[in-house]
Amino acid sequence: MVSTNRSSVGVLAGILIMAAGATEAGSASPPPPRAAAVQAVIDCKDIADGVQRLACFDKAVAAMSQAEAKGDLLTIDREQRRAVRRQAFGLVLPSFAIFDRGEKPEEADRLSAKVKSAYQTPTGKWVIELDDGALWRQIDDNELDNSPHPGSTADIRRAMLGSFFMNVDGQQAIRVHRDN
Repeated sequence: MVSTNRSSVGVLAGILIMAAGATEAGSASPPPPRAAAVQAVIDCKDIADGVQRLACFDKAVAAMSQAEAKGDLLTIDREQRRAVRRQAFGLVLPSFAIFDRGEKPEEADRLSAKVKSAYQTPTGKWVIELDDGALWRQIDDNELDNSPHPGSTADIRRAMLGSFFMNVDGQQAIRVHRDN
């Protein structure tokens, strides 16, 4: 498990939501083009003359470094990206296609986590909190043979119409949605 500062991930997610702009829930959009500062560095590799290529790299890297220092450019690695995707899994948010680059589709549609706590509402529906703080609420009438408990494994996968299926410790799936 990746150790990630939750507040940093939350701030990062907020920044990316604002930067990505709102899109219709559930619609997939292609990843955005590269940031201009990054593209400028990549473009330098096509210069044949070594001296000109080095000068181009020096100028482009300086501009990229300055953009990052000012907050105009944000760089994250694969583990940071996965931490944000995991924390946002199940929430209805603007497109997170920027986090899909280099990922297999099945990695974006499934999540496995440990149960932190679980209880049933007066109507018999389960509310399950995962170890990352995500709160999931049962929305169907299926019953579980064994009650979820701290340490249980919850496997969640996307379903139709914005809902999700959750299997707890390999039992029959219940339909859930994320509350937070």
